[in-house]
Amino acid sequence: MLLKTFGWSFAITAAGLALAGVLWGWQGLAIVGILSILEISLSFDNAVINAGILRKMNAFWQKIFLTVGILIAVFGMRLVFPVVIVAITAKLGPIEAVNLAINDKTRYEHLVTSAHPAIAAFGGIFLLMIFLDFIFEERDYKWLSWIEKPMAKMGKLDMLSVIIALVVLLVTSMTVATAAAHGAGDKSATVLLAGVAGLLTYLVVAGISGYFEDKLEEDEDEDDDEGADGQPAAPVRNGTGAAVGLAGKAAFFMFLYLEVIDASFSFDGVIGAFAITNDIFMMALGLGIGAMYIRSLTVFLVRKGTLDDYVYLEHGAHYAIGALAVILLITIKYEINEVITGLVGIVLIGLSFASSVVRNRREGKPGDSSGKSSEVTSGV
Repeated sequence: MLLKTFGWSFAITAAGLALAGVLWGWQGLAIVGILSILEISLSFDNAVINAGILRKMNAFWQKIFLTVGILIAVFGMRLVFPVVIVAITAKLGPIEAVNLAINDKTRYEHLVTSAHPAIAAFGGIFLLMIFLDFIFEERDYKWLSWIEKPMAKMGKLDMLSVIIALVVLLVTSMTVATAAAHGAGDKSATVLLAGVAGLLTYLVVAGISGYFEDKLEEDEDEDDDEGADGQPAAPVRNGTGAAVGLAGKAAFFMFLYLEVIDASFSFDGVIGAFAITNDIFMMALGLGIGAMYIRSLTVFLVRKGTLDDYVYLEHGAHYAIGALAVILLITIKYEINEVITGLVGIVLIGLSFASSVVRNRREGKPGDSSGKSSEVTSGV
């Protein structure tokens, strides 16, 4: 199963490193390899979050995520996105922006990094909303119960996550953004507008996908109640015995939601890559290889049922998202090394995995996906 899931990643890694060696020599090969590791370390929590969403989708849409999704991730976010940012900020045409990226790499790097405040505000607020909606939701399993219990009670207040996100955005725009990093000067208005755009994007995409998901569940409930001979119909299941996942419009908007999440996660990787190289093609190749592993890891987690067996993993990933959101907003003014960003996510997920293992041993089983208990805490 490991080879089946990661086979394409291994093949693309070999081909990508070979191509880097041919085009740029040993130095280029080393840079591409470092960028791949950077992307994987920064985005491991992304794989856990994606797996939590992807497991709701059927096999067809899981394949779409691995094929069309990887094209969007590699060519869209790692190659096209930086060029688009340059075209917008410098008010250049697409061809001029591409020419700048190829022939004037120093100015290209400067223009991309100068756009960092807007990028960080958009991604930071979007990721913050994901974290807040998670922490304010009443959940069957609680990892840090001393935090999650009161937060779940507070979450009963309508639109609380939106209010908090707006307050954070206002504070950021009035303090951090007034002396932005990278010599950008006062970016208060830019940060405010970009943050609002991130918030609206989250509300629209998550709202639409949630609507279709709820509607599909209602239709399935009606089908269950209208079984033959007055008996409830058994739910349709796939070959693994799990209920068939989302399809149609619900899966499409869930796919869009996944892609926006991936885009938000990739912001720090793209910006951080300039500390290693300002060659757009090296960057796209290295980050693209890393993105492929993140997608393969996502599918692996879904197929192995890891999130069902280790129930606190999603908690750790969402706490990592909250930390990344804060880090992105702080980097509007202050430089934070990408190593720190990656380590925060890895440590939080590692701790949540360890807590899951302890819980499973206490329960006397390798995993527990039955959901019988209405509330299970880790005792942390």
